[in-house]
Amino acid sequence: MNTLTLNPGDSVAVALTDLPGGIAAGHKIALERIPTGSPIRKYGQVIGRASADIAAGDWVHTHNMAMSDDARDAEIGADVRSVPPPEAPATFQGYRRADGRGGTRNFVLVLTSVNCSATVARRIADAFPDDALPADVDGVVAFTHQGGCGGASMGGDVALLQRTLAGYANHPNVSGVLIVGLGCEANQIPDWLSREGLSAGPTLRTLTIQEAGGTTRAIEQGRAIVAELVAEAARSVREPLPASLLTLGLQCGGSDGWSGVTANPSLGMAVDTLVAHGGSAMLSETPEIWGAEHLLLRRAASPRVAADLIARLDWWRAYADRHGMELNNNPSPGNLKGGLTTILEKSLGAVAKSGSTPLTDVIGYAQPVRGPGLTFMDSPGYDPCSATGQIASGANLIVFTTGRGSVFGSRPAPCLKIASNGRLADWMDEDIDIDASPVLTGVSLESMGRTIFERILAVASGEPTRSETLSVGDNEFVPWQVGAYL
Repeated sequence: MNTLTLNPGDSVAVALTDLPGGIAAGHKIALERIPTGSPIRKYGQVIGRASADIAAGDWVHTHNMAMSDDARDAEIGADVRSVPPPEAPATFQGYRRADGRGGTRNFVLVLTSVNCSATVARRIADAFPDDALPADVDGVVAFTHQGGCGGASMGGDVALLQRTLAGYANHPNVSGVLIVGLGCEANQIPDWLSREGLSAGPTLRTLTIQEAGGTTRAIEQGRAIVAELVAEAARSVREPLPASLLTLGLQCGGSDGWSGVTANPSLGMAVDTLVAHGGSAMLSETPEIWGAEHLLLRRAASPRVAADLIARLDWWRAYADRHGMELNNNPSPGNLKGGLTTILEKSLGAVAKSGSTPLTDVIGYAQPVRGPGLTFMDSPGYDPCSATGQIASGANLIVFTTGRGSVFGSRPAPCLKIASNGRLADWMDEDIDIDASPVLTGVSLESMGRTIFERILAVASGEPTRSETLSVGDNEFVPWQVGAYL
């Protein structure tokens, strides 16, 4: 009664409560004798091998279990299934944009082309505190970064930054944008706007500090421009929109042994519901699907989609080798303390948040989502960096599961956080929106999934998340920097 077996073929169970011998809730207990070198199974999948003889009832963790690189065969597309339409269409109260997309928030952004313009951008935004804005304007936010110069004028990182900035400038949760540059940087504003298919106009304005005459003059001019953008944004009003206009970014961080049992599979149920309504979801963090990629390949909608996912995994293997790293460097210390032992175990739980519908596309970091359904966006496993890419790709809402606790928030896309266990939900109640632990006491995954889906619609309609109440999200803009700086 004190342990939970997740699959009849498992060799370990999960402790439901703290057990004698210092075994914490969420950690693994051997169900049978496991000789040295034998595979250890959880979720019906291999999560590692015994590095020492393990007796039935023993605690199974880093002292007697090691990473395993067993082959994971996947029959491409074997688990692709049709998605039945819902009985009634779901809607939310959102902002209809001119191109037909739907916004869940209504922001004005101050973007920077280069780190040199960061201070000016922040002082422009500081003149517009949230409590002084019109009712239908959610905020004026400055997003700064460390890039934009110091490398080749069109090196990979500059191109990646340009794509990320363009995704924010063209985001459905954004009404107006001011882009602030220094003037001499590698990331020249007119060049990257043109390259990304954007152009300056009434709702996309530009300013360079050198042309403005210096810091103070640039701040004054920028504040005047933003005041005009705020006035225009205030003209927007919420209206009923179909749930098909929602795009979720799926994140998990500070995971524990319960993340793959409660929060992630419950979120997966909500994702399946959204996809049935014609909506979109993005799974990301490529290093954190390592060991579970065969499950996604079985859901690949076409051989091309499967090949694209395999190509990204091959790139990450080479990237890790090039930098002298191992993909099993992840789990983090907090993940280990929470009961996760190998990246295989963590990945199997993480993939559960993507649900069960077909994997319809694989895209690069910050590339626009190209259609409804489940998309995989390539990114590192660092949550702020991954979420930044998802927002740039078009996510108008982030859903973030956690077992150890997370204080992450994001703008312009609100972030809804789900706790995997009740202890966390109570202890960090000011940061957690939904407690998924009732799954352990009889609430079905389907029921918890419905609860999450209904909360997604409420947040999309304007209900503030806990991170929004705490005004978190301005400093979590972290574009991916892959290359070297000279």
